[in-house]
Amino acid sequence: MEKYDHKIIENKWQQVWQDKNTFSAAELPKDDAAYILDMFPYPSAQGLHVGHPEGYTATDIYSRYLRMKGVEVLHPMGWDAFGLPAENYAIKTGRHPRVTTAENIDNIRRQIKSLGFSYDWAREISTADPVYYRWTQWLFLQLYKKGLAYRAEAPVNWCPSCQTVLANEQVVDGKCERCQSEVEQRQMNQWFFKITAYTKELLKDLDKLDWPEPLKEMQRNWIGQSQGAQVRFYLTGIPGQEDKKHFVDIFTTRLDTIFGATFMVISPELARRWIEVGWQASDQVKKYVSEALKGRELERLERAAREKTGVDAGIKAINPATNEEIPVWVADYVLGSYGTGAIMAVPAHDERDWGFAKKFNLEIRQVVSPLSAGPVRIYDSINDALKKPPQDLESAIEDYEKIKAGEKIYTQYGILINSNSFTGLESAEAVKKISKKIGAELKAQYKLHDWLISRQRYWGAPIPIIYCEQCGEVPVAEKDLPVVLPEDVDFRPTGESPLVRSASFQKVVCPKCGLPARRESDTMDTFVDSSWYFLRYCDPHNTQEIFNKKKVAAWCPVTFYVGGAEHAVMHLLYARFFTKILRDLGYVSFNEPFLKLRNQGLILGEDGQKMSKSRGNVVNPDEIVDKFGADTFRLYEMFMGPLEEAKPWNATSIIGIRRFLEKVWSLSLSAKPTENLHLSNEAREELGYWIAKTTKKVTDDVVNFRFNTAIAALMEFTNYLQSATLPVAEQIKVISVLLRLLYPFAPHITSELWQHLGRQGQIWQQAWPEYNPKALRLNQVILAVQVNGKLRGQITVKADISEAEAIKIAQANIDVSRHLAGKTIKRTIYVAGKLINFVA
Repeated sequence: MEKYDHKIIENKWQQVWQDKNTFSAAELPKDDAAYILDMFPYPSAQGLHVGHPEGYTATDIYSRYLRMKGVEVLHPMGWDAFGLPAENYAIKTGRHPRVTTAENIDNIRRQIKSLGFSYDWAREISTADPVYYRWTQWLFLQLYKKGLAYRAEAPVNWCPSCQTVLANEQVVDGKCERCQSEVEQRQMNQWFFKITAYTKELLKDLDKLDWPEPLKEMQRNWIGQSQGAQVRFYLTGIPGQEDKKHFVDIFTTRLDTIFGATFMVISPELARRWIEVGWQASDQVKKYVSEALKGRELERLERAAREKTGVDAGIKAINPATNEEIPVWVADYVLGSYGTGAIMAVPAHDERDWGFAKKFNLEIRQVVSPLSAGPVRIYDSINDALKKPPQDLESAIEDYEKIKAGEKIYTQYGILINSNSFTGLESAEAVKKISKKIGAELKAQYKLHDWLISRQRYWGAPIPIIYCEQCGEVPVAEKDLPVVLPEDVDFRPTGESPLVRSASFQKVVCPKCGLPARRESDTMDTFVDSSWYFLRYCDPHNTQEIFNKKKVAAWCPVTFYVGGAEHAVMHLLYARFFTKILRDLGYVSFNEPFLKLRNQGLILGEDGQKMSKSRGNVVNPDEIVDKFGADTFRLYEMFMGPLEEAKPWNATSIIGIRRFLEKVWSLSLSAKPTENLHLSNEAREELGYWIAKTTKKVTDDVVNFRFNTAIAALMEFTNYLQSATLPVAEQIKVISVLLRLLYPFAPHITSELWQHLGRQGQIWQQAWPEYNPKALRLNQVILAVQVNGKLRGQITVKADISEAEAIKIAQANIDVSRHLAGKTIKRTIYVAGKLINFVA
């Protein structure tokens, strides 16, 4: 029998697919079309490790399945090629990032092609190609025209290692998400995209998406909607401005506590703005503001948790509920980046305000009490409200008395006390009535900030703006795009963009007046490039417009998107934002870019840790493909466990997958000499049952991305076919079903075996197998299979199956055999029609 040589077979079929452009999608598809997309890779110098192709394998299986179902499929691939890692690698090697990035792309493209993925390579794009980033710059100009791109001075996150500004989303626990350096706060002029203009829609439309719920919840939390009220507090006692009306608006989620607002706190940022516009603050205030603004927001919050600091501003605010004058303080536990930068402080009902009031001896006034009044119900009502719930009724009563005396904070809703005519109302009712009485506006507030896109680095799309002393900001004309990155530049970072030092780039004339001018030297955040790339795949070679609207309308929105959950509040949020902008500009007709999305889990190293070069646990797919073959690699990655879960790589387990393929190879090439054999009705019924059961199982599992159990079903089907005695004609017929079901998972070996069997056409041109539902109604039972008394699997067998045959099938079950591996079966307990228990 001919040996299964994966190298010859895989090279052969990959060449066939390339030469014939087998997987090219139509320019304008038929009605039955699907857009299956992977998050495109960053071309790092290390290339791919075995974790990267997991999602690619899943989408390839699904794409191949859909094509066999008669669906026109767009399945493209490209490169997210701009950004810090590529630039830092270029700096390290002393070579230009254009050269190193191109080399990295070539290497990863080779790796991806070696795995036989069915991408339409004619649509390949790179975000670092001027042909592509011309349209990224064009998009910037469209946002600029609509007032959605603007430049402003603002406190920003600065990474001292990467020497650039970071968006809020790129700061994790106070550190740069790329290099883990401590992030600093700086005040700088930067470019922003006004993503907050779409806050409500971005939040509301999440409910319409077929995305993992944890991922949607991450976006909800990042957008951070709070329901509350905006209240105006008028200010008094400002030196030299007694005749003017000054006020500050605050946002509160607890308007029911306003009668307990005994002081106001403003952020150092707001205090600085007041000083800049003429507030004659004391030297003590100015000194405090200066010192406070040196710290990062995260550091300020961490410090505030340990010790409260602040300074009396020397002015008063009028509480609109009580008409009392209350002192205004400046304190760094209030952030200028959230809300209005000012809060009403209610120390009896807020932990931070409580600590501050205790520190500076400010009034604490109780205005909300637990709902219950009786001693037994006191325990029930405040048990969950306290940080350390009381353990018994006696301590509950003690806590209740402390709350009433203002000696303990109470942060939950309840019954209003000490609140004039609102006393006795429950919190929810009180909020409505108080807001009407004092003219507060009930509204929602959001944590989401505008997207900071400026980067003080070289390797990115230049921002298409020119600065003229006479005309100010002038957008580059669309006909002059792209603004190309210059070559005459030292791209090593210095804290300002390297483009500042390029004479050819900077020396321009103003498009309006013709006087000497200079270009904007910052480049755009690489996430701008990836926010619209999926649209360019629909029309990648268009030089006249960003894309043809008809082509995008025919393919988009994306049917199925697969990638990492780490992009929840960056790429995925930004892509949704861009889609809504393009919709409003009339370029697309849909609201959301990705209708269905699934996240692949991490493939860990054999040590159970995340793969990384520093840990020395990275597994290179090239080595696996060379030794075992691409089909084995693909099957193993899908068989390791559910797609969305993390699982460790196991070099030993992959051998079992290789043996399975060798079994399929042997089965397909060795037709038994049984031409004159006639199947009994019972045998024919059993054969029909196995075909129907396996086809249904694999079909359902592919559609639902349960690839591990689909492979297990194919293994069981193969075991059955090995043991069955069938006429040659029936063998070829049923093996052709097996090969078609296996093809999306292992396309090389199945293409070769299809040809060996002499079947008509190519396997990828065949229809996906159908099954007869009636064949599933075999007179059968489900047997529970145990190993040492623990349930390890189930098998479906004929009701009158013999004990020996049932045991044989149970031992062949993939889940059971895994638990029997390396064990000796001492005895077997068989209960007809119910269970089998292997005692090992």
